[in-house]
Amino acid sequence: MSVNLGNRAGDCCRLTSACCFEVPLTQRLSDFDIGLLLTLDALLKHQNVTHAASRLNITQSALSARLTRLRQLLNDPLFTTAASGRGMIPTPHALALQPELTRLLERLSDFVNAAQLFDPATSKRVYRIAATDNPAAILAPDLIPRFKSQAPNAKVAFTMPNKPRIVEHLEQGDVDLFIGAAEDGSIGLIGQKLFEEEFVTAQRHGHPRGKGPITLDEFCALDHLLISTSGGHFAGMIDDALAEISRERNVTVSIQSYALAPLVLANSDLICTLPRRFLKRFAQVLDLFEAPLELSPFAMNLFWHPRMRSDPAHIWLRKLVIHSARSSHQE
Repeated sequence: MSVNLGNRAGDCCRLTSACCFEVPLTQRLSDFDIGLLLTLDALLKHQNVTHAASRLNITQSALSARLTRLRQLLNDPLFTTAASGRGMIPTPHALALQPELTRLLERLSDFVNAAQLFDPATSKRVYRIAATDNPAAILAPDLIPRFKSQAPNAKVAFTMPNKPRIVEHLEQGDVDLFIGAAEDGSIGLIGQKLFEEEFVTAQRHGHPRGKGPITLDEFCALDHLLISTSGGHFAGMIDDALAEISRERNVTVSIQSYALAPLVLANSDLICTLPRRFLKRFAQVLDLFEAPLELSPFAMNLFWHPRMRSDPAHIWLRKLVIHSARSSHQE
């Protein structure tokens, strides 16, 4: 059985009066809810109150109340009773709204599903990973191919971390992940160890000193290349380790980028001590040796903000970074 809406003359007068009252746009937007949109969609598709109410699993009186509210908000009758007395006829304004309503409901569906469903193959999300040159140089060559193969439409940026503000940047979403040493973490962040890495010494193929194991005396006598990420320094943790055994080395070249190190080494007689996982990528031009002194391995940790704990897209990225770090270590 269908319910006739606006059939009597008095109803039409009251409806006309209500529709002629112009409600401010901001109020109309705040008064809208998804239930009203679904009601309009159901009425447009079924043009019958009984069928529309059944589809929405609400009573006919509840649907009629929603329609009255829609008429007030959209300032239009939207539907009139069919001449046969059965069913409803949409007004031109209601028909004009239907294509945009369909698109809007599709977008709302995508919005709701995005909170729980994530498909990297179709994602266009932009990710930002804050990491200094050292871990970025170690991880990026393994991570980026995996990232692009799984999420061809997504983007990833490696940025230098602003450590004093890293918690704020993670909290606000300016950065998705931070890679740093354990001491770089902060209360309020979630952390997980990515890898522990050892140092080795590298020289170019055909270096005049030969290919035998490097002795401590040779190590101290040769010219060294040093990576100074802050720029311009000629001493670092290796010099501290040498000082503990009353030795020193001769650092003659300081550069700021890890990426430049293999080029400099391959075209000079300098030697350099860096993480094994980074240097082994350049085995075609470099010889690698165990460093002739005890150097403590360094660990890199992955940090993120608790608010991202359950985000599916973020979980995917974290797993990808962790998998890339462990895979490259096993190669």
